Amino acid sequence: MEARKRLGDLLVESGLITPQQLNQVLSEQKETGMKLGDLLIERGYITEQQKIELLEFLLGIPHVQIRRQQIDEKSVRLISEQMAKKYMALPLRQENGKLIVAMLDPLDYYALDELRLSTGFPIEPVIATKDDLIRAISGYFGVHQSEEVVLEEMKEEELEEVNVENDAAPIVRLVNQTIMQAVTLGASDIHIDPGENGGNIRFRVDGVLRTVKEYPVNMLNVITARLKILGNLNIAERRLPQDGRFELNVDQHKVDIRLSILPTVHGEKVVLRLLDASQMKKDISHLGFSKENYELFQSMIAAPYGLVLITGPTGSGKTTTLYAALSQLNRDDVNIITVEDPVEFQLKGINQVQVNTSTGLTFSNGLRSILRQDPNIIMVGEIRDKETAEMAIRAALTGHLVLSTLHTNNAIGAINRLIDMGVEPFLVSSSLLGVVGQRLVRRICPECKTEIEISPEASDLFATYGIKYSQLYMGKGCVHCNYTGYRGRLAIQEVFAPDERVKRMVVQGKTDSELKEWTMNKGFAPMFVDGLQKVAAGLTTIPELLRVTINESLGQGGIGE
Repeated sequence: MEARKRLGDLLVESGLITPQQLNQVLSEQKETGMKLGDLLIERGYITEQQKIELLEFLLGIPHVQIRRQQIDEKSVRLISEQMAKKYMALPLRQENGKLIVAMLDPLDYYALDELRLSTGFPIEPVIATKDDLIRAISGYFGVHQSEEVVLEEMKEEELEEVNVENDAAPIVRLVNQTIMQAVTLGASDIHIDPGENGGNIRFRVDGVLRTVKEYPVNMLNVITARLKILGNLNIAERRLPQDGRFELNVDQHKVDIRLSILPTVHGEKVVLRLLDASQMKKDISHLGFSKENYELFQSMIAAPYGLVLITGPTGSGKTTTLYAALSQLNRDDVNIITVEDPVEFQLKGINQVQVNTSTGLTFSNGLRSILRQDPNIIMVGEIRDKETAEMAIRAALTGHLVLSTLHTNNAIGAINRLIDMGVEPFLVSSSLLGVVGQRLVRRICPECKTEIEISPEASDLFATYGIKYSQLYMGKGCVHCNYTGYRGRLAIQEVFAPDERVKRMVVQGKTDSELKEWTMNKGFAPMFVDGLQKVAAGLTTIPELLRVTINESLGQGGIGE
């Protein structure tokens, strides 16, 4: 029977994968327990869109976008949340005596039988994407029900009487489900913004904020109260800023959450920074360095002593790059100590110190103590002042490899930033091994990636920098990328290693523009050029590159969609 064929057989017959690839993934499936389709997509053998199109074409199973479907809540509640998550399935409605169910894998006959027995209806499956199902299941189980119960509670009770401590309380489920939804969507931050008559909850996904919920003011107050309890903060204090931290387990992995609360004229604004430890475990080769920049960075961190800086604004991936370097350098024969604020991820075999200003443990004091611990490699979370800068530089000059971050707009600007802090130019020139400047740009969604016509302005831009290209791309928008055309991010970098001439220029007090002119003549590739090379490789777009960088040579006008 055609409908009883396995997904792997269909993919081989259609020529999307080879029998060898199928056998390899089937053997991995026995070890991991993952679904075959998920493994094939994770290995890059097929895309989710290819799988959907195959099932739709060969078996006639329709593909739906859940957000555009008419959903009957009574039908949704025919199954439990656990069953929905276990089988990645969501009942949509009843038609002609059958239950229409959106599924990730409509060939999972065990799941179909379980759903039929549980609901009492014959099941008619339709296909939906994994992200679409996760969003819908998160929305219809937990959050949706909790909102109704919490609002009902607050009609009869004052804010102080709503239970925000009992783990079974509706508000607790609502907060947990909101955080889980943000993690599922790949958000880096959750913003709770109060207004005069209500407020919004926004997620920052791939560096861009978008509103996901609107709530009345009293609901926001209860959510904030619950978050204060999780962060071990003073629930009664509403006039002063507060900072906290807590952990939450999401889908069997730990998410570390930093909590910041700021009083505003309309109430307390809350920002949650979501730190997924699994995202920190990256190899340097996976950070998006070009071949030249990769070799230059590797030579810097292989040096026995000196100062290496990572620069860029907040949220540009500096910490990820630092941790990748530390993970590579972490060996039994070296002593690595860090001083951080905060310690974002605990690295096995590395001694990490948490800054605590209330007890006097600052970056500079911590660094001073570290030097008495016989370190080989030191990581300073951030250089913020003259004292920390001088301590880091003197450590670099006395036989230690020092890694740190600095807030500057580009790599070359790090030199004069240190001098502006009050560090002597000869100390900077003597200690500095190199600087990495980086930004994060959004990656074109692979599911809706499409070729675009190349404009004359874009063609001139590539010609100016001597970059070859064959075709440019953009994402037209689909359910996988929430119709943005982008999914995920990648880094664009510039790596600056001062030569002897540059070091003399630093001591002579030369400006950033003079330093840049010399290094450009010696082959230095600015961040914008690295970004253009990634546009030419079909990874991102010119508008996205211009959003996060400044093209100093040509300006930003005229380079369009």
